[in-house]
Amino acid sequence: MPLQTIASQRLIVALDVPDVDHARQMVATLNGAVSFFKIGLTLQLAEGVGELIRELIDGGKQVFLDYKYYDIEATLRRAVERAAQLGVSFLTIHGSGKLIRAAVEGRAQQPLKLFTVTILTSMDKEDIAELGYTAHTVEQLVLFRARKALEAGCDGVIASGEEAKQIKELTHNKLLVVTPGIRRDIHPADDQKRRTGPASAIHAGADYLVVGRPIIAAPDPRSEAVSFVEEMQQAFDSRASR
Repeated sequence: MPLQTIASQRLIVALDVPDVDHARQMVATLNGAVSFFKIGLTLQLAEGVGELIRELIDGGKQVFLDYKYYDIEATLRRAVERAAQLGVSFLTIHGSGKLIRAAVEGRAQQPLKLFTVTILTSMDKEDIAELGYTAHTVEQLVLFRARKALEAGCDGVIASGEEAKQIKELTHNKLLVVTPGIRRDIHPADDQKRRTGPASAIHAGADYLVVGRPIIAAPDPRSEAVSFVEEMQQAFDSRASR
């Protein structure tokens, strides 16, 4: 399948590997099949991660920096400004409307897209109740945060495929939806409580899918990635024809 299909540009592989050398090896293995990579907390303090990010960008790859920035306005503004100058494509942030607006100010006119985390796909009703949200369902909290993200100028949200359709309807398709927690029936659930399959997530409205362990832990990561891309492309084609 050619690299420049919609799906090949919408599959984001999470480089949740032990170190930068392993990350480089995985990128090389997936070269030509995947062009978008997520760097998150696993590699955040790894030696050479800054060089890796620059290598990916200079090599024509897109980088999703999943650091979930959450701090006071001034700090958030400066941190986002630095990420924007670095040239990453996506960045996750978290917090109230004023914090999101500070992040948008830090991004300025750079092409960086900002995404608010709604509820992690590893969390369910019991988890949010433990955090004090006893009067809300997961869906209610996700939609509330999506609405606030739109009002504050965010480009999109990180959300399960279970809420993608409602988010698109609520925001009149104005927010991008990036969906993690993607698992086929053949994959172990791991710690993902609100997981969805690739096709069902896209049919629900997800614009990008984040996949980590099902690809990077596979015996043949490249073959697994190509399989994901093919299933995603079929779903995108079906969605476009509706």
